[in-house]
Amino acid sequence: MNDLGSALSAALDEPIARLDPVAGGDLNDAYAASLADGTRVFVKTSADPAAAGSFAAEAAGLRWLADAGALSIPELLALADDDEAPRFLALRWIDAGTGGFGSSAEEALGRGLAALHAAGAPTFGGPADILRVGPLALPNAPTGDWPSFYAIRRLEPLARLARDRGALPVEAPALLDRVTARLPELAGPPEPPARVHGDLWGGNVMVDREQRPWLIDPAAHGGHRELDLAMLRLFGGVGGIGSRCFAAYEEVSPLAPGAAERVALWQLVPLLLHAALFGASWGARATSVLRRYA
Repeated sequence: MNDLGSALSAALDEPIARLDPVAGGDLNDAYAASLADGTRVFVKTSADPAAAGSFAAEAAGLRWLADAGALSIPELLALADDDEAPRFLALRWIDAGTGGFGSSAEEALGRGLAALHAAGAPTFGGPADILRVGPLALPNAPTGDWPSFYAIRRLEPLARLARDRGALPVEAPALLDRVTARLPELAGPPEPPARVHGDLWGGNVMVDREQRPWLIDPAAHGGHRELDLAMLRLFGGVGGIGSRCFAAYEEVSPLAPGAAERVALWQLVPLLLHAALFGASWGARATSVLRRYA
């Protein structure tokens, strides 16, 4: 048994029969842990020192989303996220359905997201002053309104990270300045802080064998509710999530006028984040969006 298996066995107080690698995203290693009684556990781990604190932040986000009672959230079983290796997050296993998202799952996701967002948040940002997304740490302290939060806590820090990694075209900083200056008019009517998942691309939504949608891998915080919906659209409805989800959302909680024109504006955060993590092709795509709104 390796160090991860031994640490996991101690945390769960159960023998680990085997650890099998599974898909777990671009930033962490993931395993299916089989306990001696046949129970399976999903485990994420990382040896990257820059990821310290990210699993604890994810666990807190999962609990906060679960508190809303709006959608299914995996149960946290064990956590190790201090300076003692190995770091890991252990969650109850979800048996994924084989047919992808059917219409009932899409509609349940849309209605559930509306309820999740309506559960609200005390502020834009928070509760912690830092939001961890893999190895990146973003400022997350509240500001007085959404346009200033989006500019100061999201667009500007992410653009700096991407620029420092050589992933942004030379014209991008000037375009960003023009967009942030226009945010009060671009952001639409003021809305109260929503309880958002924060990283809701299609790969972070699962559907189980009963066609129930589950949210995983959050960067949860108080934000604008259109963020999650824009993120779901970014990669073309990964996993079969499409129009029924968005229609069901609007049946419960209609969006403000102009929402369709703001989708790409909210997609700037994941595009800049991807530029900071994965390189210049994402920076070019983000710059194209900046050019549109500048």
